[in-house]
Amino acid sequence: MADSNIITLPGKVTLIVNSFTAKIKLENDLEIIGTLSGKMKLRHTQILPGDKVVVEVSTYDLTKGRIIERK
Repeated sequence: MADSNIITLPGKVTLIVNSFTAKIKLENDLEIIGTLSGKMKLRHTQILPGDKVVVEVSTYDLTKGRIIERK
């Protein structure tokens, strides 16, 4: 995937679906489903409701994203 097709947005975790998937509310009031990135899975990073995260979203599908950072 080309870098020009990815948008990086901050958001807040609202619901944990399973250990790698969460529902995230972005700053522009959209709700998306986000999955942990591979490096976060390897480091066993846990996310909890209320955590602030940074999400990469593709311009092709604005309903799914990848969590790349937890703040």
